[in-house]
Amino acid sequence: MYADLAYNERCQTRVYTFMNSVNQLASDAGERNDARMHFRTQPRIKQAIRQAACLSGMDDSSFVINAAYQAALETIATHERTELAPEDQAAFFAALDEPPEPTEALREAAYRSRARTVSR
Repeated sequence: MYADLAYNERCQTRVYTFMNSVNQLASDAGERNDARMHFRTQPRIKQAIRQAACLSGMDDSSFVINAAYQAALETIATHERTELAPEDQAAFFAALDEPPEPTEALREAAYRSRARTVSR
């Protein structure tokens, strides 16, 4: 990563533009940018985004796309992965190896589920 100090006319200030993979997240895939997203926001949020984009040396769209894409990837990764402590992992696999007998409530729930489910 390296930084470039330059005067930014739009921001009317000196900014460090950091050139690294984070700034290029969304554009590195080599895909065409032909999908569109439209959204409205409050003026104070728009101003904060414009200021942050300007200070990062990016245009508003690139800044928003990169921030949203990074947040999306983190959210997906968080929901696709479950991490267990060693003792919880042992209990989990023990329950898989020797499952307990189903309770009456579980049997009733399974019956209700089968009654509502349409097989194809």
